[in-house]
Amino acid sequence: MSDTKKLSEIQLSVLDLAPIIDGKSVADSFHNTLDLAQHTEKWGYNRYWLAEHHNLDGIASSATSVLIGYVAGGTKTIRVGSGGVMLPNHAPLVIAEQFGTLAHLYPGRIDLGLGRAPGTDRLTMHALRRDMQGNENDFPENVRELIGYFAKSHGHERVRAIPAMGTEVPVWLLGSSLYSAQLAAVMGLPYSFADHFAPEQMEEAIHVYRSGFQASRYLKKPYVMVGLQVVAADTSEKAQRLATTLYLRFLGIIRNQRVNLLPPVSSMEQIWRPGEKEIVLSKLSNAIIGDKDEVKAGLERFIQRTGADEVMILSDMYDHADRLRSFELTAEVWKS
Repeated sequence: MSDTKKLSEIQLSVLDLAPIIDGKSVADSFHNTLDLAQHTEKWGYNRYWLAEHHNLDGIASSATSVLIGYVAGGTKTIRVGSGGVMLPNHAPLVIAEQFGTLAHLYPGRIDLGLGRAPGTDRLTMHALRRDMQGNENDFPENVRELIGYFAKSHGHERVRAIPAMGTEVPVWLLGSSLYSAQLAAVMGLPYSFADHFAPEQMEEAIHVYRSGFQASRYLKKPYVMVGLQVVAADTSEKAQRLATTLYLRFLGIIRNQRVNLLPPVSSMEQIWRPGEKEIVLSKLSNAIIGDKDEVKAGLERFIQRTGADEVMILSDMYDHADRLRSFELTAEVWKS
């Protein structure tokens, strides 16, 4: 980890779950997603990734590859991909066909981030036809199978993902624990850690990845991206108020009451109980909330602490204009 890396030396990217705003439609969420992608492309963000979740109120990004095509078709230069596709829910061949098709439609712009969690509950896992008898050894085998479909044909493959052959779609491993960090290191793949909802093992996972990294034909040296919650506004007071939408979302998760994104409130003190407050704030311990100066200082500390090569920002807000402004302010800080 470098202690001299500057904010301007890293890449900034976007993570989107296509949040459903309370009182708005799913179509509104999709329109907001494309609008945000178009703005962040203009502001110089590197990637725009969408995350697969199922049967979760307030999240509309379940058909991830479809949304990736929608965003890629409405933008010109920004890389678009999955953050991630939950591979245990799918046959590797199907994902290869989907992302190989996207790679031909939008050459040089498609990423495939893979996770090993199902992104849902056990009942929905059954509905997704997931093999409940599988074990953790299936994941690395499935990753290797999937990557193989993107390679150039040798002429003797019995099963081919026709649209995927030769596209060499970049594959990332995503995780919130040490398992994916170890696997990404052994396979020589880029690695993304989900600090935005699971900060507990961030530094250890990054260390495990970097120290165990083995160069491959995909990557010569380790490359770390970290997901991070950022709420930026023109004043610190406004940012703190906007962040209550984020607190309410995490509180709903704790209470098993998943809801659409709710409007900000003036205070959380009468809403959460002390124990709930402690859990929510621990899950958001690295979140950066504030005005431009506070966001800049927070990002600089985060980069020094992690040595991240890229930061992928999640910034869900009730009002789409506030969300746009948060990403705009963060881009201004990054370029300053």
